[in-house]
Amino acid sequence: MVVVVEPLTPALPRFFHRRETTGGLDRIKWFDNYRTVSTMPSTSIQLLPGQFERIAKALSDPRRFAMLEMIGANCGCPNQSLCQDFPVSKATVSHHMKELVQAGLVETEREGQYLTARARPDVLKAYADELVRRVAGSAGT
Repeated sequence: MVVVVEPLTPALPRFFHRRETTGGLDRIKWFDNYRTVSTMPSTSIQLLPGQFERIAKALSDPRRFAMLEMIGANCGCPNQSLCQDFPVSKATVSHHMKELVQAGLVETEREGQYLTARARPDVLKAYADELVRRVAGSAGT
């Protein structure tokens, strides 16, 4: 049995098919790679214990907040673009990105040597809801 995995078309490398040859007959199996399968985010999420404080700390730094704004405005942002747009070293950008990822505000995807960051609006909404709940709870007492 011969198994060949190849892209469906050169223009669309995300969709692959596998051709199995057995006894002179070809059988093609279609499958997706990890980039084509998506899950719908849940409508409301709960912040993990301590996450509220981590998000508050991450957003307290003006440069980190500006990076989050840039990532959110562009619906994703390559790390190299952040390094070019902010007048700090790559190590500083990396540190700020680490803090945003640990807070859960940003998720990253690595493709080879390139890192792309995307904002997580569901976490931001959960943070805003929790902030309103805490402030409204203390204002009412």
